Amino acid sequence: MLLAFFCLMGACACSGSGSFPKPLSSQEEQKTLEIYFQGTEKEKAEAKERLILHNLRLVAHIAKKYTTSPKDTEEMISIGTVGLIKAIQTFKPEKKSKLASYASRCIENEILMYLRSSKNYFQNVSLNDPIATDKDGSEITLLDAIAAPVQRSVVDS
Repeated sequence: MLLAFFCLMGACACSGSGSFPKPLSSQEEQKTLEIYFQGTEKEKAEAKERLILHNLRLVAHIAKKYTTSPKDTEEMISIGTVGLIKAIQTFKPEKKSKLASYASRCIENEILMYLRSSKNYFQNVSLNDPIATDKDGSEITLLDAIAAPVQRSVVDS
């Protein structure tokens, strides 16, 4: 439910109907992270939502590098938001890195994994896929082309 909400928010903000909230200041982020790691369950959930919400600009910025159309941008923001959520869940403040630095890599990795998997998906070709039409307007499939006998022209000597 939370993921769907943020993905929808990302799509709305990207399409121009809204805008993303500004990033948290260093102090606000530090305090929110402390609550996320040490608070009650309710406080943790609220802190997580706040971290996600205030890092959506980062997701949009990274997603735009991998898009060619507005439709792609919305999809990349949704996928990048998954990476952001994973980043927040696995972030280790004791490693002394900034959340945005860590999240950038997670967001980019999530988008790249999606692109790699979809590339492999789109490379699969079915023998029943239409490749042309004949003079009657009927579809010719790859299987038809493979099964058709070779026609040779007779050359008069």
